[in-house]
Amino acid sequence: YTDVNGDSVIARVKVSQNIDIADPTSEERILFVDQSYSNHNGGLITFGPDGFLYIALGDGGSAGDSENRAQNINDLLGKILRIDVESGGEPYSIPSDNPFVGVNGRDEIWAVGFRNPWKFSFDKLTGDLFIADVGENKREEVNFSPFGTSKGVNYGWRCYEGTIDHNLSGCLARENYIFPIYDYPHGVDNVCSVTGGFVYRGSKYPSLDSIYIYGDFCSGQIWGLRTINGIWENKLLLDSGALISSFGQDLSGNLYVIDHASGDILEIQSGTVANVPGDANGDGKVDLIDYVAFYNNYGRTTQNGAQDADFNFDTKVDLIDYVVWWANYGRW
Repeated sequence: YTDVNGDSVIARVKVSQNIDIADPTSEERILFVDQSYSNHNGGLITFGPDGFLYIALGDGGSAGDSENRAQNINDLLGKILRIDVESGGEPYSIPSDNPFVGVNGRDEIWAVGFRNPWKFSFDKLTGDLFIADVGENKREEVNFSPFGTSKGVNYGWRCYEGTIDHNLSGCLARENYIFPIYDYPHGVDNVCSVTGGFVYRGSKYPSLDSIYIYGDFCSGQIWGLRTINGIWENKLLLDSGALISSFGQDLSGNLYVIDHASGDILEIQSGTVANVPGDANGDGKVDLIDYVAFYNNYGRTTQNGAQDADFNFDTKVDLIDYVVWWANYGRW
């Protein structure tokens, strides 16, 4: 949390007799980070697939990271930290494989080069890491690292804002940084601040499976990002009208969005998926599962249309249907 002085605090509290209510008298401060300015404070904390606690910290505020904290490996601000709060160290221990253990740099640091990465998440299935980093005034960005590859990565701020140059003073060559899988312009169509979400891993809405769902605080737009044949594609899913301050995920993988304006918590649902040519199982995607339906029904006469891979609805499953599937392969 951010204390009354504007500094970032990581604390541990115990539950009271009511397991849904914390006991405020039990607070134990684990980590305190002094901040010179009031904005870009601590963000999300979560346990990763490895059992360690990951902590997002903004660059400490002001404009343009005026003190160049995000690129300073001896400063915790503008970083994602990784600490061990379970092994008995007081107040915490450092995982031995953190990138700056035994060398120059703060031992707590896991990844560097962020402006305000207040929402990040791990894919429940794969452990892949998605980090939404709020931009200065030109780009909003979503970063991605496959499971286990984010150690010591430099995501570029303040040298770069999204994929564009920002302040290259003292920066290394471009190839030393990891750039976002997607960024979008700040200030266009009322967008102003990316709010990171989660990869959908629920079972209620198959059309959303494997899609990273995120939004923008100001515009209320909710997008989906997914990779098709190694290429990331972004799609507008909903113009919600909400002030999206956070996303949530339950144990079943269902996703929720918090509207800061109303205080409502809303479940993200998928309506009836529009018919996509070549989509046999109705999940909104044209993929190899649909080819299997074609293969299994090839040569048949059917009245079931796309369900049996009769994509041109002529009651026959033939090569014309294969052409339809192939022409739309990868669509969603």
